[in-house]
Order: sequence, then structure tokens, then C-alpha cells
Amino acid sequence: MSSEDRIKREWNVAAEAWTDFVRTARDYTRDVLNNPAAFDLIGDVKGLIVLDLACGEGYNTRILARKGAKVTGVDLSENLIEQARREEATERLGIRYHVLDASNLEGIPDNHFDLVTCFMALQDIEDCRKAVSEVARVLRCRGRFVFSIPHPCFEKISMRGRKVQAARRYFETTECRINWNMERLEKPFKTTSFHRTLTDYSESLHTSSLVIRRLIEPRLEAKASAKHPYLKDASVKPQSVIIESLKIT
Repeated sequence: MSSEDRIKREWNVAAEAWTDFVRTARDYTRDVLNNPAAFDLIGDVKGLIVLDLACGEGYNTRILARKGAKVTGVDLSENLIEQARREEATERLGIRYHVLDASNLEGIPDNHFDLVTCFMALQDIEDCRKAVSEVARVLRCRGRFVFSIPHPCFEKISMRGRKVQAARRYFETTECRINWNMERLEKPFKTTSFHRTLTDYSESLHTSSLVIRRLIEPRLEAKASAKHPYLKDASVKPQSVIIESLKIT
């Protein structure tokens, strides 16, 4: 089984548990920390043509559509896209969903989108450089690519069966197994991720003529930390990075 097929299978298996996790407001990291910072950076999307890359079950895709964007969502997992389409049938926002590999956006036209987003998913895509090149292809000139990733300095990664702080092996670009087994989940599952350095991400952007405009490290406010002790570390060290880049050619 190829890595792509394995990753797809993992997320197909996880689809129902992940959808329940997100839609029942138990994804605190998204709701309290990453989304407020990401959408503040993205700004006004009314009237924009937007692609949400690796959109999952469509939680953030729907936020973009409710804010007035014309949105397309793509994901590798058929089961996650099915969850997204079911929600679209209930709340009609005009979102089009496609089952597509982020590193091969077949059928998506060149120079089409004003904005491409990728929320906490680029680290799950094996061929990151090819995915970024596809983003550049489908973006219009002066279009933006905004993505969030776990902070590669401070994430915990599994190496040789042990969890270690990424900073201890920061320069080792490696495949990692993620065990989703917190109590907030309806059912535990496992997925695959890829630890990369900030230089790796920066070089992927540079190779595709995408220029970094802003880099944000969201910080949790004290009152939110008190409400969500699970996230308390995010008030003293960054949990994630959000990068805004611009297509210049």
C-alpha cells in the first residue's frame, strides 16, 4: 500500500469520529487558538473565489462561505467529503466539494482563485512541495495562500516508538504516527503526519514563487487558558504557525 493510500484509509476510518469531534465544539485548539488568529489574518473574503485545501468535513470551509466567499473544498478522504456534502445539503452555502489529492488538483483550472487556505493540514500531506506548486498554479497573480501548521519547534512527534519534543530532533524531516486518543473523542484513531522544518516550508513557497508576507504564532490569552487548561502551554510557547504568502508571477 502506498503512503497516499494509507493516509487516505486512515482518514476514511477516522471520518465519523473526527466530524463528531469538530462539530460538537470539542476541538478547542481550533476554536480558541488557531481559528481566531487565522481568520483575523485572512481578513474580509466577501466576493472572493476561495479554495480550501485538505478541507476535511468542511468546518472552516463553511465559515469562509458564511463570510461571503465563493468556496471550493477538496480533500483526499472520500468519507470526509461525504460528511461535508451532507452538511451542505442541510445548510446550502454554495460550496463545491471534490475528492482530490492536494498534490494533484486535477480538473482545477489555472489562475482561478483569489485565496487558497489550508488549515492545520499541510503537515499531513506527504508531497508538500508538489502541493504548494499546485496551490501556486491555481492561484491568480497576487492571490494569497494562507496556511496553518503545528509549530515544528514545539510539536511532539513519535520517533522510533517514543514521543519526543520536535526541537530535540528538529532537523530530522520524518514521517510521524499521530495517536488521537484523548477523552474528548468519540472513538480513538491514528493518522500519519510529516515533521518538517520552517525552512522546508519556506523553500516550498520560494520554489513556487510564493512570497511570505506575514508569519503569526498564535498566543492563548490568560482568560482562555484558565477556561481550557488543556491549552495552557499555548500561553507561554507557540503551538502553531500561520503563514500568509503571495503569488508574485
